[in-house]
Amino acid sequence: MSEDQQSFDLTGLLSEVHIDEVYIGLPDPTLTGYLQGDPVAERDHVHRFPDDLQRAILEQNQAFYTASEQSIGCNPHYSMHRISEAVLADLNSRGFELSRSEVTANRERGALASLICKRHKVEYPVADRAVKEALSEAFDMKYGAYDYAYDARAATPRWTDDFMSVYEGSSARPLPTTRILNAGVGAGHEAAALFAECPYTTFVDIAERGLANIAARIPSAKTVVSGAENLSALPSDSYDLYVSLRTYNSSFFDTSAAALEAHRVLKPGATIIVSVANGFLYTRRNRVIPGLIIPGTDFVDLYRGIDTAHSLGAELGKAGFSSIRMFPTGTEIYLSAAAV
Repeated sequence: MSEDQQSFDLTGLLSEVHIDEVYIGLPDPTLTGYLQGDPVAERDHVHRFPDDLQRAILEQNQAFYTASEQSIGCNPHYSMHRISEAVLADLNSRGFELSRSEVTANRERGALASLICKRHKVEYPVADRAVKEALSEAFDMKYGAYDYAYDARAATPRWTDDFMSVYEGSSARPLPTTRILNAGVGAGHEAAALFAECPYTTFVDIAERGLANIAARIPSAKTVVSGAENLSALPSDSYDLYVSLRTYNSSFFDTSAAALEAHRVLKPGATIIVSVANGFLYTRRNRVIPGLIIPGTDFVDLYRGIDTAHSLGAELGKAGFSSIRMFPTGTEIYLSAAAV
């Protein structure tokens, strides 16, 4: 077969032939950006292989992906600090022995707690508390002393303009006069950059070190130790803006529960802005590689951020939000919506 016969224009084929559904596995490891008219990014009827099959493909082509820019080995922070590994180690140290594959297969807090109940014959509150404490320790370890030099936004200094563009397209209220709830603050870098001049902001996180960082940066800040999935410490119909950057694609996160809680605490007609990470910094070249890490692997999937954003938009709709819009940028994909 000649070289010309070994390739074809998928975008052109999809535009000329009626195809109900297309299934695509892992992107070519040589791809470092989206194609023009990329069918995965732009067409609703293109679906992805399930994670287990993607991991099997990776195992069979390990050498190709290890040598590619999609390997998180290109960024020391991401390759050395894995939430799932930290959670596994913490739970094992508490006597709840689990395997790496079991943790990978149960990447929501409730699912992991249920597995511990079944395996170790303990009551659900005991298992849930153990998972909560393990997650808090893991996120504190990864983000409490986070070096921002490893973050994609460090190579994209105008990312704050992207956020403000999304906000100004979603609300006419000046940001400093807005009652804001920021769920998931990490090390506090983003919160300080965006909300230092916003006196009516409440910051929520399960990791206390990140909240301590933001309290030191913004003395007027109100901080609450809590997961975004359960904001029972906060009153309903109280905020004009809910912001959660890169939290909704976190490990062991219950997107559905968090979206419902966001809708509860927002005033009718208020705005929600959430984002999905869509790139990591290739530190040696100071260049952002699009995509998200495939759970249980050391590789980034170019299209996983897009998949995740579409799923998140659907969850926001189920929670009662309307006017859902998506805004892809160089470091993440923003979604905005209105509380009905």
